[in-house]
Amino acid sequence: MKRIHSTLALIGAIAIAPAAMAQDSGDNRFAIVGGYALSEPTGDATIDGLDADLDGEGAATLSASWYATDNIAIEAWGAADKFGHRVTGPGGKVGSVDAQPYALSGQYHFGTSEQTVRPFVGLGYYEMNYDGETVEPTGALAGERLGVETAKGAMATVGADVKLSEHWFARGDIRYLHGDSDVMVNGETVGEAEADPVIIGVGIGARF
Repeated sequence: MKRIHSTLALIGAIAIAPAAMAQDSGDNRFAIVGGYALSEPTGDATIDGLDADLDGEGAATLSASWYATDNIAIEAWGAADKFGHRVTGPGGKVGSVDAQPYALSGQYHFGTSEQTVRPFVGLGYYEMNYDGETVEPTGALAGERLGVETAKGAMATVGADVKLSEHWFARGDIRYLHGDSDVMVNGETVGEAEADPVIIGVGIGARF
């Protein structure tokens, strides 16, 4: 009799396991989000003894996520276009530079996919490519050749998804990118840029 009970229990466990696994990982393991974000540097730059500020600008963003479970996801995120930053010194504008970040991070999504509002947090690694460096013809760096090295570091994310339908959702998030990069004038390192931007974004996503 004990053997029969054990066999029935085993059969029941095997029958329940797939359903439990499906609930854990979710039926929709992938998500893509297209949006728009404003990058606002919180740090500054030093260029050959000159203290300079960086202003913010907006750009389109894209992300793709794979959900290992209903709560844990791996996200690839980046700017689909470049954030333009004006470089301003004590005497006014000295130049401008374009920045394009991309990152890979792990995320934890609270609650379940059935919730209307679902907050999440994330932590990962990013790189910020700088190009399009120009100097103001009448600024402090007039006639010089400006360059900024790629910034690398940690990225922290907080956000929330709002469920619109079975597959569609709206997203709002805030990302903080920490890291610095060398600043060069005429090929020589003469300073450092610590942009440390806060990037505030909104978007529409699909999970499938």
